[in-house]
Amino acid sequence: MVVSATSRPGGGRGSGDPGGPPPPSGAGRGRATARLSVRLRRVGLPYLLILPALVLELLVHLIPMVIGIGMSFIKLTQFYIRNWSAAPSAGWSNYHLAVDFNGPVGRALLHSFFVTITFTVVTVALSWFLGMAGAVLMQGEFRGRGFLRALFLVPYALPVYAGVITWSFLLQRESGLINHVLVDQLHLFSDKPFWLIGQNSFFSIIVVSLWRWWPFAFLVLMAGLQNIPQDLYEASAIDGAGWTRQLRKITLPMLRPVNQVLVLVLFLWTFNDFNTPYVLFGKTAPQEADLISIHIYQSSFVTWNFGTGSAMSVLLLLFLLLVTAVYLLITSRRRSDA
Repeated sequence: MVVSATSRPGGGRGSGDPGGPPPPSGAGRGRATARLSVRLRRVGLPYLLILPALVLELLVHLIPMVIGIGMSFIKLTQFYIRNWSAAPSAGWSNYHLAVDFNGPVGRALLHSFFVTITFTVVTVALSWFLGMAGAVLMQGEFRGRGFLRALFLVPYALPVYAGVITWSFLLQRESGLINHVLVDQLHLFSDKPFWLIGQNSFFSIIVVSLWRWWPFAFLVLMAGLQNIPQDLYEASAIDGAGWTRQLRKITLPMLRPVNQVLVLVLFLWTFNDFNTPYVLFGKTAPQEADLISIHIYQSSFVTWNFGTGSAMSVLLLLFLLLVTAVYLLITSRRRSDA
């Protein structure tokens, strides 16, 4: 008895037979499209979310940076400010003028650079010291700790202009509160000193910047201290270690990664700070407090020599990139050696 193909169990030819019906291609394509869509959504969603930040970064930082680099190669003055294309090419002359330390422009820039270096080192060191001291003291349990923490962060939370303008009123010679207390109340000086001009202006800018930046150091270091296990302190106390030894052997080593980032951020922010000297001194800062940010502003917007000012800005950018690269290289080597 011959059994036909149609009478086999399964109701017809198998899908693997050469003469069988083709697989359902529509369903397969649908599953592949769905998998591709899920994969694209999973991979592309993070980039889509950061796209607005990238666009803002491009508009706020990168495009002005490229324009500034281009301006440094032309003789852009007040005569060509309405038509940049008519400004003659300067080549490297703006850079030569800025680094010619025998000339008045280069000599003034070098003086401003050393003033800024001194100001930055002193401000960063004092900000770190005060922040570290405050963070260590605030780790203990006592009444009013929350209030003191909030009080210490007030300078960092205040708008820059409001805080610095208040300091400018306090430092006025005739009507300022500082001279009123030091001269009229405590009689520490025979005559009211000038705090915003002359040699005292350098100390004034350090005090105001320190008031601004030490709460940030306090906040970062306080967060870092809270991540150190208390078991380490308890075990060291059982072994007879005092507060000083705990600070040297536990606190500072455990805070090394935090300190590495904190010092770099404070250095860059302080070195580039423009708002504080501008609000405190105005468009023209005293020579003793001639920070490089306000010096570049004067070279560009006071003397109307935008080409030279742009060249100075590019040199400042290169210096900060070099310092950052060397600092990160040194700290990474120390981490690898440890």
